[in-house]
Amino acid sequence: MTQWRKQTASEVFTPEEVTARLAEELPKWYLEDGWIRRKFKTSGWKGTLMVVNTVGHLAEAAWHHPDLTVSYAFVTVKLMNHAAKGITEKDFELAKKIEEVVMWQPGAGEGAVLEGTPDDPRFKYIKYD
Repeated sequence: MTQWRKQTASEVFTPEEVTARLAEELPKWYLEDGWIRRKFKTSGWKGTLMVVNTVGHLAEAAWHHPDLTVSYAFVTVKLMNHAAKGITEKDFELAKKIEEVVMWQPGAGEGAVLEGTPDDPRFKYIKYD
């Protein structure tokens, strides 16, 4: 894993640094128009609302708020540090937490106690990558 230069929480990364770091740490995220973005596909409105509420909770707890695009079967999360006018360590940290929580799959690990959502379309709510 690459050792990224040490920065303050509000120091802006260059576009080249952002792209390289996303490729290494958050491969489903991408840089576009000054924002790091990720589109989460859902199975419909119920799943979309679950993702929105999860992201909302994490953002409020972190006190770092993304922009969201919400549709019937997807949520797009956009992060940029508005005060710094660019991508900072705060954006990477919140993106990692969002990725970890939204894409968590109980039952996926060996010896997992939690079963996870049944493999049945009636209960699926997120489309895992």
